[in-house]
Amino acid sequence: MASHRRAKQPNTRYASVLTVTAAAAVAISTQSASADPLPDPNKKGVKAQVDRLYEEATQATEKYNGAKEKADGLEKQVGDLQDAAARKQGELNEMRNRLGSIAAGQYRAGGLDPSIQLLLSTQPDTYLEKASDLDRLSSRQAEELDEFQAQQRELQQQRTQATRKLKDLEDTRTELGKKKKEIQGKLAEARRLLNTMTAKERASMVAEEDRANRSSARADLGNEASASQRAAAAFNAAKSRVGMPYVWGATGPNSFDCSGLTSWAFRQAGVGIPRTSQAQASAGTRISSMSALKPGDLVIMRSDLSHVGFYAGNGQILHAPKPGAQVRYESMARSGMPFMWGVRIS
Repeated sequence: MASHRRAKQPNTRYASVLTVTAAAAVAISTQSASADPLPDPNKKGVKAQVDRLYEEATQATEKYNGAKEKADGLEKQVGDLQDAAARKQGELNEMRNRLGSIAAGQYRAGGLDPSIQLLLSTQPDTYLEKASDLDRLSSRQAEELDEFQAQQRELQQQRTQATRKLKDLEDTRTELGKKKKEIQGKLAEARRLLNTMTAKERASMVAEEDRANRSSARADLGNEASASQRAAAAFNAAKSRVGMPYVWGATGPNSFDCSGLTSWAFRQAGVGIPRTSQAQASAGTRISSMSALKPGDLVIMRSDLSHVGFYAGNGQILHAPKPGAQVRYESMARSGMPFMWGVRIS
């Protein structure tokens, strides 16, 4: 396995020179998701307030992502049920026409009582053969009637299911709208606060981001191999996105939130994993000890499981950290986010 030391970082120059205000504006207009730790609520200052708003926005983003995934699933289920109901209605229409033709034929052939028809028949043997055929026809008709009624019941069940799913979808879309409004409100407030900062305060925040990006470029990942070829392929895909901006709700290829990056990277490796960090926390084999992590394992952070990234080796995480930041390497020990466990996708 090749060394994981300092992967090439494409297109990082533009991100490192963004002012904090501009980065926040991008986050508002395009969207953002899950990152660093909740600052001390008693700590004062604009930066502390902005950090807290970003944190709250990223946590809300994972809830938004979950609702979006649910809505997408419900839309597919509703479509499938409606298609199945349409096909079933077509089958019932054919059965109804067939039963109607049989009934009409029997009505036209009716008249005398069968025993009288036999007495008057000039060819009793032929009549008996026809009567036997009629008995078999009546038996088939009865079976078709039973089948028709069973199909009617199934159609009604499908329509009832579709109605229920449509109601669930409506409720989920309402939830999506609320989460989107909440995220945008927090990011708008962060932008307002950033605009109140002095030039010196802004320069300090820009310098802090520059330091984080320079540290990412110098990250020593060691030479440890991934646990599987799929994990290695996903990790390599994520490494190719270093320098791309964090945008809430984004799943690539040119912007990401935290779980958007990990799910996109595994798709490039031909592996489907859930969309949200909370769902990804149960997507594979749990690795409880940080010392047992291998490059390409997922790293689940925070007690509410609202952040995820890739273990990059040598105590580093590769992730999309927060609004105004870019995909980068960071020391897990210095991230300020508590490690919960790792997840190995085989």
